[in-house]
Amino acid sequence: MPELFAALPAPVDPWISAVLVAVSLLTSFITAAFGIGGGGILLAVMASLVPIQALIPVHGLVQLGSNAGRVTMFRRDIFRPALPAFVLGSVAGCALGGVVVVELPAEAVQIGIGGFVIWTVFARPPAWLRRLPVITGLISSFLTMFFGATGLFVAGFTKALDLPRHAHVATHAALMTAQHTLKVIVFGLLGFAFADWWVLVLAMILSGLAGTWAGRHVLNRMNDHGFRLALNAILVVLALRLIWTGLQPFFAGG
Repeated sequence: MPELFAALPAPVDPWISAVLVAVSLLTSFITAAFGIGGGGILLAVMASLVPIQALIPVHGLVQLGSNAGRVTMFRRDIFRPALPAFVLGSVAGCALGGVVVVELPAEAVQIGIGGFVIWTVFARPPAWLRRLPVITGLISSFLTMFFGATGLFVAGFTKALDLPRHAHVATHAALMTAQHTLKVIVFGLLGFAFADWWVLVLAMILSGLAGTWAGRHVLNRMNDHGFRLALNAILVVLALRLIWTGLQPFFAGG
C-alpha cells in the first residue's frame, strides 16, 4: 500500500485521489443511465483538485477509459454509420487544436456551446448536425483540446439521430472514445507525462466501469420516452450552467 501511494502524482495526495475515484464512479453512473452529464461534472470537480496544466490531458485519459467501458458494455447497440465521418473530422480537429498557439476565450466557448445545446433541445436540430458528422467531429475535437468536456456538443449530434435509449448511450460513447483517443495521442506527442498519473487514472477508470455497470441497470428499467425527458432535462441544466459560468466574468467586471 505505501508503494501504491508513492506512485500517486506528487500534486495529488491520497485523500484527494480517493475523492476523484469516487466522483469518477458517480459521474460514469450518470452518463450510463442518462446519456450525458458525467464528463462535465467530473471536469468541474477535477478543476479544483488537479493542477491546471494536467487537467485537460488527465481528464481526457480518464474519459477515454470510461467511454471505452461503455462501448464494451453497449457494443451491440452502436449506430456505426455515424462513426467514420465523425472520426475523420475529429482527426482534423485534434491536429489543428494541437498546433494552434492561441487560446480560445473560455467564456465565449461556454456561452456558445450552452446556447447551441438549448437550441437542439427546444428546436428542430439543424440538418447539418445529422448529415455532416465530419463537421461535428472537427469542431468538437478542436474545442476539446482547450475546453475539455465537449460531450454536450457531441450529444447534440447524437440526439439529432433520434436513436433508442441504448443506441444513444452506445453511439455517444463510441464517438467520445474516438475523440478522447485522438486527444490523448496529441497530448502525448506534445510531451505530457501520462506515466506520472497512471495509478490515479487506472483507479478512476476502474471505478468508472463500476459506475457504468450500475447505470446500465437503471437505463434498462427506463423506457425511451422517460429517457428522452431525463436527457433533455440534464442537457438544459448543464447548458444553463455553462452559459452562467461564461457570463460571470462580465458581471464581475461590471
